[in-house]
Amino acid sequence: MVSHSRRTFLSLAAGAAAAKAQSQPYEQRATVSLVRGEDRRKNVCNALVAVDDQIRPALKRKKYVLLKPNCVAVNNQLGSTHADALRGILDYLAPRFKGPIVIADSSKDVTWDAYENFHYHRVVSEYRAQKVSLVDFNDEERFVAQEIVDRDLHLTQVRLAGRMFDPDAFILGSAILKAHDNVVATLSVKNLVMSAPLHNSRKETRKWHDKARYHAGYRQIQMNLAITARRMRPFWGATVIDGFEGMEGEGPLRGTPVPSRVAIASVDLVAADRVGVEAMGVNPEWPGYLQYCCNAGLGQYDLAKIDLRGGVSIESIRKKYKLHPRIDRQLEWMGALPKPA
Repeated sequence: MVSHSRRTFLSLAAGAAAAKAQSQPYEQRATVSLVRGEDRRKNVCNALVAVDDQIRPALKRKKYVLLKPNCVAVNNQLGSTHADALRGILDYLAPRFKGPIVIADSSKDVTWDAYENFHYHRVVSEYRAQKVSLVDFNDEERFVAQEIVDRDLHLTQVRLAGRMFDPDAFILGSAILKAHDNVVATLSVKNLVMSAPLHNSRKETRKWHDKARYHAGYRQIQMNLAITARRMRPFWGATVIDGFEGMEGEGPLRGTPVPSRVAIASVDLVAADRVGVEAMGVNPEWPGYLQYCCNAGLGQYDLAKIDLRGGVSIESIRKKYKLHPRIDRQLEWMGALPKPA
């Protein structure tokens, strides 16, 4: 059993209490770009260009870019970041940042299989001048410890990738519009949070998988994502959401495609996700972890306080995504805990 210090417990409790006690809305306005087009690579690049003035000040202070794709499923391209989305990001970076650039993730399976299957090696070869490399967080054996809750609301400890807390890195997420089997929709925040939990390397014999610890129940995962996001937020740089072809239904692994043909970008991941759920026709009250993040001051979730760029209205691109068949269970977090029999 993992032991937990009293200091760690009190720190976590204080953070949760602060988020709950914050009755004032998050006031800081956010800027989000929304672009539409028939070329995935151009959409991604143009979305980032539209918020370049917000990205560049932080980018120029960093020593390298940590480009975090979504490689949740190593054999399913629809559920994972497309190589052309990476090309669009690198096209944006080319005149603005000379490298190095590290493309890194921690898939739930073998990350290198995802890199091979989705042709990320070709991207590295094409952008040699930017000193692009591929990394699997699990191979680095660098981590920070984080407390989350288990199914019984007991504290448990997970290991998070050390690179996701590197002050020298500009962390740029490459997310996808997807319905989800636990939290309604998965976009920017979840992409970065769930990249961090590690599992054992192939050198070890005893199996352990800290990503699985997050999936402790429909209520618990909402809390765990927000708790971890609060820890990680100071290290985030920006995000781009590739909605060229989103996933509806049984996401994030077994859903079906939706040709949304959009891209979204922002330095405020919560605001980007609000525009994302609007683009998917999802009730913004349903993803609890995003509301928790806003209440904790991690970003703007109020659409009235988000300034759109790109010349495209949300109404003109909104498509009603089918949600997971278990959507009723996913909304249990909104109600009270069942009373004991």
